[in-house]
Amino acid sequence: MALTVAVQMDPIQAIRIAGDTTFALLLEAQSRGHTLLHYTPDRLSMRDGRVTARVEPLRVQDVEGDHAHLGAQERIDLAEVDVVLMRQDPPFDLAYITATHMLERIHPRTLVVNNPFEVRNAPEKLFVTAYPELMPPTLITRDKQEIEEFRAEHGAVVMKPLHGHGGAAVLRVLPEDPNFGSMFDLFSVTFREPWVVQRFLPRITEGDKRIILVDGEPLGAVNRVPAANDIRSNMVRGGTGGATALTPREQEICAAIGPELRRRGLILVGIDVIDGNLTEINVTSPTGIRAIKRLGGPDLAVPVWDAIEAKVTKPQSA
Repeated sequence: MALTVAVQMDPIQAIRIAGDTTFALLLEAQSRGHTLLHYTPDRLSMRDGRVTARVEPLRVQDVEGDHAHLGAQERIDLAEVDVVLMRQDPPFDLAYITATHMLERIHPRTLVVNNPFEVRNAPEKLFVTAYPELMPPTLITRDKQEIEEFRAEHGAVVMKPLHGHGGAAVLRVLPEDPNFGSMFDLFSVTFREPWVVQRFLPRITEGDKRIILVDGEPLGAVNRVPAANDIRSNMVRGGTGGATALTPREQEICAAIGPELRRRGLILVGIDVIDGNLTEINVTSPTGIRAIKRLGGPDLAVPVWDAIEAKVTKPQSA
């Protein structure tokens, strides 16, 4: 059954298609005969309870620099489309949260992927703390004394903003670090939210594994290795991806969280695992699909659309 699919994303003209998961999803949707509509978050509106957007018809092709062709804009009622892909990149700020409130008005009559209520209530570095037995020791705070006591117990730590993304402002703090006071001051004036402080995992040099779960099932992974003299494995920060398989510990982690992801309607999720430790559960705009395929793994856009189509074509409860 052909669907009408609206994608809420950053401007498609500016994306780098070689590593863009949203683009992979659009290619697969188009290949299935679905109609694509594109809009950016600033064109989302709500008037008298109706959620609308100024959208453009979209055609895509896997040609860098000539990857997207947009038609004329028109305003539509998003309650009348079949699927909305909420795929803009973080930051997970009040604008992002507001968009989830608006899209919640049309879900599940229009299937929003991922479920906007659950996206809002599963901030990536907080949601993961529901599974402390799977994580490294973790502290969330703005309290300097708490951080100093945590450092005294665990030695080297990693500090990062609670709602940060893409590896930005991820810092390693050494057990005896003369820069800690300045780092604390910098974080204090730069970020209003609490920070995540985790025990440093030395085996990060061997990779930070991104595992993609589709409707709660782990279907592929890429091992991201940091560049020299960096602890951040994000490929946008210079990390390199390698083919990988899941270890028994990683399979255990996926089995523990998969049923809850499925229950929450989080169809496409990317988790991060370092040395058998779950560090993040990414639900906003997880990436990795194109890297996994490029490294010889499956095209995970296929099971994602299988899952979406199954949920659209069967009756849904409010």
